[in-house]
Amino acid sequence: MKEFEDKFSELQADMISICMEYVEDRADKVYVHASCEEGIISSSFFYLINNKYLKSHKLNDALENGEERYDVSAERNFMVLDILNEDIGKIKALYKEYEKDMPTEMKLIYDVKSGNFKAEYKYDLVYTHDEIKTATHIFNEWFDEIKNNTFKLFTLEDTL
Repeated sequence: MKEFEDKFSELQADMISICMEYVEDRADKVYVHASCEEGIISSSFFYLINNKYLKSHKLNDALENGEERYDVSAERNFMVLDILNEDIGKIKALYKEYEKDMPTEMKLIYDVKSGNFKAEYKYDLVYTHDEIKTATHIFNEWFDEIKNNTFKLFTLEDTL
């Protein structure tokens, strides 16, 4: 059992690692959304940088005076997504090897400063049973939820 956990942790760490490489280790938090349901593998990622939540292609919107620009080229973005999707495929194979039920959705959050890692897993169908929603819809909903909840927390604290 420990071997399964170690391999699973290693693959999740690799997912965070490639996202950290993309952002040149210059982020406060990394968020990775991974989904695998009904044969569809999908991944997306976003960041918290300078108190701003940003999708990977918008990183330069967080820059403050004189900070070096991020390379947010489509080529680099697709490279990260390819590696994330490969890792999801490896996780799927790992679950199959150990005859376990694979999560349909994984939300990984890494706090760079504290080193804390948090993961949420779902095992039910998230979008393939929906006529309209795709993995991208689910990712965008999560992005908005994180962005808006944090904003509410800040405004609540400001009023105290």
